[in-house]
Amino acid sequence: MFPRSVLKGVTYQKFMRAFSSSSEHATGYNFEVTDTQREMQELARKFTKEEIIPVAAEHDRTGKYPWEIIKKAWSVGLLNKEIPEYLGGMELGCFGSCLVAEEFAYGCTGISTALEGTGLGQVPVIVAGTKEQHKKYLGRLIEEPLVAAYCVTEPGAGSDVAGIKLKSEKKGNEWILNGTKMWITNGGVANWYFVLTRSDPDPKTPPNKAFTAFIVERESEGLTPGRKEMNMGQRASDTRMITFEDVRVPNENVLGKPGEGFKIAMQTFDKTRPAVAAASVGLAQRALDEATKYSLERKTFNKPIAEHQAVAFMLADMMIGVETARLAWMKAAWAADSKTPNATLLASIAKCYGGDVANKCATDAVQIFGGAGFNSEYPVEKLMRDAKIYQIYEGTAQIQRLIISRSLLAQAKQQAG
Repeated sequence: MFPRSVLKGVTYQKFMRAFSSSSEHATGYNFEVTDTQREMQELARKFTKEEIIPVAAEHDRTGKYPWEIIKKAWSVGLLNKEIPEYLGGMELGCFGSCLVAEEFAYGCTGISTALEGTGLGQVPVIVAGTKEQHKKYLGRLIEEPLVAAYCVTEPGAGSDVAGIKLKSEKKGNEWILNGTKMWITNGGVANWYFVLTRSDPDPKTPPNKAFTAFIVERESEGLTPGRKEMNMGQRASDTRMITFEDVRVPNENVLGKPGEGFKIAMQTFDKTRPAVAAASVGLAQRALDEATKYSLERKTFNKPIAEHQAVAFMLADMMIGVETARLAWMKAAWAADSKTPNATLLASIAKCYGGDVANKCATDAVQIFGGAGFNSEYPVEKLMRDAKIYQIYEGTAQIQRLIISRSLLAQAKQQAG
């Protein structure tokens, strides 16, 4: 609070009355969304109810990529949310995009990943691309219902982004790419890729100088997507290995400057990890809703199981997790949009916590369903399978804890020093 000495001629009592009655200071954080954000959220909720939920089980069973849903989402303006307005995008920001991501994930996180995976590929181009690159590659996504991919993970380098080995070598006005990427979302369906490469072969070169990022066309000669991976969950998503054999990329497709690739990739996570956290909350909310509904219908010992304290307390814990995980992604998204210094830390907290909550809620939902929860005729076994990846992709839960702990200890040392 302000010391009395700074108030000068204003009486302390009058100042306190004015301060406490001011709407600006009395509310602190504002949890009201803007009209545009509310409209997007409601549109996404309606779209999810009508277009995603009815077909989610079939896409999970077959693993079919949801092209028709992507085309419909594109046609109603639910894709390309962060692309700048001057290109025809919504420029909705991280927070608005997260609102939509949570709604999509409530319906099906496999379809949600197919819908939102393009955003992961877009962000580094938005952050570091030239106007010409914006127009050519982001503009293309505005003109047609196409998708992009974020091509970073390798067979031997997942969360350890600095360990990637795909090599890029400059020859004249071109770069030659050789190596392999793995677990690439939208790998077989993308129109273009954001690709992170090692451009300096010296292992002693620090990451902030050793890597170069590119925009690579899908039709490039020597670029070969592998087979679609059949994963435990999120089966509607297209995940593949991508092989690069003497792939030639023009110098104009370098993103940022040579050597800046690692920085661009890390900046991307500040904006995309909150969206992953929001999607995990969508799954957790669905688990809670399904479990609550079932607990009011299923009876044991002559009463609904919801009236048994053991079940009621599980539901209460699920709700606590959902609400607090939602607050975490909201703060992280706000920090990303505001470009606050702790955006990276908050993104890791939201992503880590959201993934843990999604898994806990899905597991508890299966438990509340009992034997029915273990059966594929009911929705919660799919939620449990789908949830696991939230503790793995875009940096494992352990990597997020590493980021968080390093930040915490650095702050403590700074304060102590």
